[in-house]
Amino acid sequence: MSRDSAETDTGRENEMVDILHRVGIKSSTTEVYDALTTAEGLAKWWATDTQGEGGDLGGVLRFRFEAGGFDMKVLELQPGARVLWEVVDGPAEWVGTQVRWELSQADDYTVVLFKHAGWKEPVEFMHHCSTKWALFLMSLKSLVETGEGAPDPRDVKIDNWN
Repeated sequence: MSRDSAETDTGRENEMVDILHRVGIKSSTTEVYDALTTAEGLAKWWATDTQGEGGDLGGVLRFRFEAGGFDMKVLELQPGARVLWEVVDGPAEWVGTQVRWELSQADDYTVVLFKHAGWKEPVEFMHHCSTKWALFLMSLKSLVETGEGAPDPRDVKIDNWN
């Protein structure tokens, strides 16, 4: 490693880090938005134990999993375009982070740009969560395209943390 790249790497250690994913779902943005903003929709692809109001600004969604849970406050809603949550309760690494869903239409697909932003550092738990988010995005895709998702507790278990 050159000295310049070592300095660059050292400088990045203090920056917040994000989980990023992109998935195309053969559907309209409205269908995906509905699956992201209703407790019923969220329960069909993410956590069967979901409560709260995802379609109301300032509302709090409560997600409970076999391994624990967290609460998300709804910060922004743009129908068919964007959903933004802030984690207000849950694992310490999650509290204060934001989960953002950007939706756009590309031909027959809704492109979902997913971002779980504001992690203080890339701890091992972040690696686990990145893989789980990818699996749950595939569950969302499956739900919207086929009518059948794989929410917790029916999701793929990837390690000893769930």
